[in-house]
Amino acid sequence: MATTNFGMVGLGRMGANIVRRLALHNITSAVYDVSPDAVKTLAAEGAIGATDMAHLASQLSTPRTIWIMVPAAVTDSTIASLAEHLSPGDTVIDGGNSYYKNDLKNAEFLKAKGINFVDVGTSGGVYGLERGYSLMIGGDDAVVKSLDPIFKALCPGVESAERTPGRTGEPVQAEYGYLHCGPIGSGHFVKMIHNGIEYGMMAAFAEGLAIFEAADEMTPAYDLDIPAITEVWRRGSVVASWLLDLTAQALVESKELTEYSTEVSDSGEGRWTVQAAIEAGIPAHVLSASLYARFASRNNDEFANRVLSAMRYKFGGHNEKPQAK
Repeated sequence: MATTNFGMVGLGRMGANIVRRLALHNITSAVYDVSPDAVKTLAAEGAIGATDMAHLASQLSTPRTIWIMVPAAVTDSTIASLAEHLSPGDTVIDGGNSYYKNDLKNAEFLKAKGINFVDVGTSGGVYGLERGYSLMIGGDDAVVKSLDPIFKALCPGVESAERTPGRTGEPVQAEYGYLHCGPIGSGHFVKMIHNGIEYGMMAAFAEGLAIFEAADEMTPAYDLDIPAITEVWRRGSVVASWLLDLTAQALVESKELTEYSTEVSDSGEGRWTVQAAIEAGIPAHVLSASLYARFASRNNDEFANRVLSAMRYKFGGHNEKPQAK
């Protein structure tokens, strides 16, 4: 693959590190971001800086491949703007956390212009540069296959995990850390469910550790070393995971975690996962509860709780006064 036909739009933490990881595999990128400083930073490291999308397209040989790594809210408008400067045969990759049904609309929009579309669910966060990215890919077989050098450069590689017992012979694609999941939209669909599961795993760890934190008020009372517990779980435990590794790291840095907010945002994928569960008629108790817990963390249940308090007073005379702030 030519090293001058790949572009990146969106140079946040993940977009910039994707460019850097590709550079480690001798794939040079032309880059654009709404922040000129972000472009300058990558250009100083060897990327080809662009001042706008037209300039970006002009820096690339055809057929171009341009990866979009922007927030879901501006993905559609970014693709529409970029398409004005592309040619038939070019490919647009949406690597952000987009809603999978929007992929179908964007693919049809680009298809009318002769431009290919590929959706890539990208997991790896801020550690992707060194660890590699787990990639969940949707798109036309021939188009996805033509992008294999890019995906192989970005993925963690077979050596990143022990082979699953029973798998022998030449490693399959998924063992490298990337997978062509199916047609357009399937990559983001798989990533969406991945993030929904992530919500549930995070909530389970958080709730369990919160019980430990309150154990000194129980009978009998236990004064537990929570950082030590997460450390011992990392070794040989069934719940050992990278997520637990990061939790243990945070607790070493700050045992009480007081510098972190008690309000937890949701970025969309959890909601979409619950919607998909409803559409499919599949019970998703844990995933739904973990999403609602995030809503509650932002005090979105205040009115409902006041209604409960009012009803309890009306039928039982239990007058619970608001706490002074």
